Order: sequence, then structure tokens, then C-alpha cells
Amino acid sequence: MQTLYSIQYLRAFAAMAVVIFHAGERSGLHFTIGAAGVDIFFVVSGFIMMVIGDSRPVSPAGFFRNRLLRIVPAYWAATAAMVLGAAVGLFPNLKLSLDHTLASFFFLPVASPSSGKLWPVLVQGWTLNYEIFFYAVFALILFLKPASRLPALAVLFGLLVAAGALLQPENPVVDFYTAPAILEFVAGAALAKLWRHRRLPSPLLGLLLMGASIAGFAAIHFLKLEFDAWSCGPLAVMLVLGALAVEAGGKLPDLPAVAYLGDSSYSIYLWHTFAVSVVVQVGALLSLSAPATLLAAVVLGTIAGVAGYECLERPVQFLLKGKRSALWRLPIRRPAR
Repeated sequence: MQTLYSIQYLRAFAAMAVVIFHAGERSGLHFTIGAAGVDIFFVVSGFIMMVIGDSRPVSPAGFFRNRLLRIVPAYWAATAAMVLGAAVGLFPNLKLSLDHTLASFFFLPVASPSSGKLWPVLVQGWTLNYEIFFYAVFALILFLKPASRLPALAVLFGLLVAAGALLQPENPVVDFYTAPAILEFVAGAALAKLWRHRRLPSPLLGLLLMGASIAGFAAIHFLKLEFDAWSCGPLAVMLVLGALAVEAGGKLPDLPAVAYLGDSSYSIYLWHTFAVSVVVQVGALLSLSAPATLLAAVVLGTIAGVAGYECLERPVQFLLKGKRSALWRLPIRRPAR
């Protein structure tokens, strides 16, 4: 069994982009395109789930149970920390209501009493609402033969997005589940099929795809262009495809520190905002410059996530499923030549 380090590196890259996005947002040095780290996460998620479904026997119920065991403990801990913090006055701008709090714990998009948007108590958890929805749908298509799973997923999500585009639903929940971002899961699943059938581009073309993707993200940022799933989704797909091609050609460098950040990426995603908020407040009290505040927020936000991984996520996963069965740091057998 051999880990796909391209996926680990991309998870680290996506997590750090989101950290910089939130740190920049709070410090006044905006790095808006960092939010596109979510698009990379969605493509990677689609890739991993399709590989899991195709490479090992797994029942729909067993698959969904494993995903919940992987996602829920750390997310519930971070959400509980937000609720307790709000209850004791640490987060004065966070308003709590029973229905919204319960919906936050159970991955349901309900309007926040703080902002009116479909954000859970832990704001970045909105992406997990999409993830759980994708897992539920993917569990259902596991009833189908492997060859039928990608077409079924593509048709279902394609119809949802088409319905959203045509009907322009006013109901925010319907709009949420018909957003084009869900197509990124389908794209990742399609990349998994290419990877398993050894139909990836050459390493050189992979490098070109990665370079074009990074250049596209940079252009969106520096030219202050509008960005959404229609623009960032294809760039994320190019980046993942390129990285897979480079690794398949044996050209990927060994970067243990980056791989470790990939291991920690889920906890970094969940916990970094706690540290970012503290750093921004301390920076204001000390009259730190915006760049210094941004740097400190990124560093300490990352450290907070790594601490969450080592102290909570990793030991809990070990207890729940055992070290060898954790599914996010995925040992993937390379397809036969």
C-alpha cells in the first residue's frame, strides 16, 4: 500500500489557502482567492471517495458510518467550543438559537441568527454540509455496479445544478443544494476513474496544468476578477489532475513537512479561526502592522490546527477505528501497470 502524496500535498495547500484567506480577511490584507481552497477540497474529496468505492468492498451503510466517524468527532468538538464560548461571552457577535445550533451539529443548512446566511455556528462548517450531502448520495450509488456509479453521480448532480440555474430558487436551502460547487465532487470522482485506468497526462503536461491552474488563481486575485465554482472549479480540477500526473510519472518530490500538513488539514481547517481571532485582537491591542498580524495569524492558526490534530483528531480516530483504517490519510494502491 502506498500513499498518494500528491493528494496529501493538495490537502495541505488547500488548508493553508483557507487559513490565509481568513487571516487576511480579519487583518485587512485580503487574500480573497484563498477561499478557492474549498474548491480543491471538494475535488479531492470526490477523488478519494470514488477510489474507496472502487478499490475495496464497502456497503453503503458501512461507507456512510465510516465517513461520519471520520468527520463528526472533531467537528462537534469545534462546534461545542464555539457554543460554549458564545455562552460565556467570548464571541459577542455570535447569536445562538436552538434550531440553528442543532442544525449546525447535524450538518443542516439553516439561516444563522447572527448573519442570516446559511452558516453553521462554526462558519467554515458550511463546506461540511456539502460534504455530508455528497457522502449520503455517494453511499446510495454504492448500490450500483462500479461502472455505473460515476454516470449516476454526474446525472444526479448535473440535474440539480441545471434545475438551480433554470429555476433560480428563492428558497435558500434549495439554492444551497443546487449550487454548481457540487459538480466539483463529480469532477474529482471522474479523475479517480482516469487514475485507476492509467489515463493520466504525461508528467510534463501535468506540470503545465499545475502552472496554468496557479496562474489562473493568481490572475483572479491580482486582477480582482469575480470568482465562483464556475471559474475556480475547473482550475482546481486542473491542479489535482496535474499533481496526480506528476506523481504517476515519478516526478513528485518528497516533502515530509507538507505531507504532515496534509494529514493535519482537517483539523487546521476546523480550528485555525480560533487562533486567528485571538491574534487579530492582540495585534490591535499591540498596534501591530497588518502584515505582522497576518503572519502571526497564519502561523498560530496552523499551530492550533496541528495541536487539534495531535491532541484530538488523531487519538480519537485511533480509538474509533484503529490507526490502519482511518480514511482521510488514504493509503491507495496504485493501479496495475
